[in-house]
Amino acid sequence: MMELAELSRDELQAMSEAAREVRLCQRVLAKTGDTVVGELLRGHGTLYEWRHYPPGDVYDAEYHAQYYYHCHPEDERPDGEHGHFHTFLRPLGMPPGMEPVPLKDYEEPDNPNDALSHLVGIAMDVAGQPVRLFTTNRWVTGETWYAADDVIRMLDSFTVDHARPSWPANRWITAMIRLFRPQIVRLLQERDRTVAAWSDRHPDVWVYEDRSLEVTSQILISVEEQIATVEHALRGVRRRSPVLPEPPRFVTP
Repeated sequence: MMELAELSRDELQAMSEAAREVRLCQRVLAKTGDTVVGELLRGHGTLYEWRHYPPGDVYDAEYHAQYYYHCHPEDERPDGEHGHFHTFLRPLGMPPGMEPVPLKDYEEPDNPNDALSHLVGIAMDVAGQPVRLFTTNRWVTGETWYAADDVIRMLDSFTVDHARPSWPANRWITAMIRLFRPQIVRLLQERDRTVAAWSDRHPDVWVYEDRSLEVTSQILISVEEQIATVEHALRGVRRRSPVLPEPPRFVTP
């Protein structure tokens, strides 16, 4: 797990609150033998590779956050993985000042809100637990390409705040973005470095559509290890904080 000691108390507390939310959602689902993945697959019969679950994706019309779950063919999945979530933010939910990178093949969509940005992928194991975070090249999701610094600014705006298709799944994925925010920041920064380096090594290929480059950064994760690391870092911040307020300063005339 990455070092979190350099984060501020407010940042660590936000991650701690997200940790409680993640645990709450997983706990209430586990009581009935369910998982966040099962919540999205329920009622759809046979699981088809590449198909989005739920059909039409999950989209919050207030915050303009979007996500879906899908599976690749079994021989294309990393060992032990079942499938993954893709998370997005659309322009109407983005902070002010967000503009796509002016790539040579960029075409503004008819509906400006269709210029969505992919945030991060969350891979799940066969038990329905998150095991990996990753970013992707543009062609993978058909996203509009924004610079990593802008996508990082978008992370705090990702909120799915409604009950369908699953209240705990929506709250869980919202909290996951916050719990693992430092790792996602680094993955996005690495994404842009990977794309730039790939372009330098393959100058005759348009990197954003190069099928040879799919995953641009990734990291294995554990929810419980992340929570333990956050709690340890937060205890350290509390120990460094003054117990008593500073005494008043008297100014003599």
